[in-house]
Amino acid sequence: MHNIRLRYSALICVTLLFFFSCTTGDNRLTDAERKAGWVLLFDGKSTEGWHLYNKGKIPSAWTVKDGVLSCDFESKSAHGDLVTDKEFENFELDFEWKIAKGGNSGVFINVLERPDLSAAWASGPEYQLLENTNRDTADAVKRSGALFGFLAPQQAVETKPAGEWNQSKIIQSNGRIEFYLNGILTVKEDLSSQDWLDRIGQHSFFKNLPEFGRKTAGHIVLQEWLNGISFRNVKIRTL
Repeated sequence: MHNIRLRYSALICVTLLFFFSCTTGDNRLTDAERKAGWVLLFDGKSTEGWHLYNKGKIPSAWTVKDGVLSCDFESKSAHGDLVTDKEFENFELDFEWKIAKGGNSGVFINVLERPDLSAAWASGPEYQLLENTNRDTADAVKRSGALFGFLAPQQAVETKPAGEWNQSKIIQSNGRIEFYLNGILTVKEDLSSQDWLDRIGQHSFFKNLPEFGRKTAGHIVLQEWLNGISFRNVKIRTL
């Protein structure tokens, strides 16, 4: 009987180990994801791998609590956009985000970080994140999932209410980008095309930014702009 109990206990331990090794929570990768080349950009514990735009690794309004990366709009610490230490070119980026009521934020790609460029938006196109009661929702090219200022979501997408999680994806391959919001394709554009460059030159604001939208590689940036923004499950793989 003693041996049977030992074997039974061992079987339970093995089963539990198998179960926990096969399940994932937030900010974790499955074995299949690892094999597919996914890596976490946010480890769920710290801002390791990130720094403030043009300010380096200093204490900031971006903090981590309970596996969530958040920017406290009212923090007395240093403010600014959060930048990946690494640069990326051909990639698939997944992330979840939630935003405070009235909030406005975004994710920039292909960002140049230089002292003569005051902000990420001076070089990087933006995947817009907007709380759905913000007045900017009246402008289609400023809605969540838009290529800010240029392309409105090509399909209607319902974003979750303030404080609830949305899921987004950005794919870039040889300058061709696709934006997804809650599983729906919202934008397609070729950032290497002459048509794109022509539209920059015709835009009332971006035409005055000589570095904007002209690169197809660079840093990924999380924007601090209006009210609180939070992220989790931020992961990327090279294509």
